[in-house]
Amino acid sequence: MHERLIPSYVADTRIDGVHRYLTMADGWVVHEVIVGIDDETKRLAYAVVEGSRPELAHHHASFQVFADGPDRSRVVWTTDLLPDEHAPQVRLRVERGSEVMARALARIP
Repeated sequence: MHERLIPSYVADTRIDGVHRYLTMADGWVVHEVIVGIDDETKRLAYAVVEGSRPELAHHHASFQVFADGPDRSRVVWTTDLLPDEHAPQVRLRVERGSEVMARALARIP
């Protein structure tokens, strides 16, 4: 993730079973649980269980890849969170992450 998908946004990734630990560029660590991986539908779902900024009572998200023409794909990143008042701040992070991801994916041959 930190090398190919969102370089410079995530500095390191460690996976231990269903647990994924992302170390962000500023040293902040996010602990996620991989909820599901579906190779057939090209979907990955995860929940942030520790280290969310701002602190959230619930944070579940998924990435899914869809064909978008003969040589193109579209990635859809869906994020659900509580409490609702933190949605604007989380939206900014998702948008920045999406921009970094789009640039990285555009460089893959």
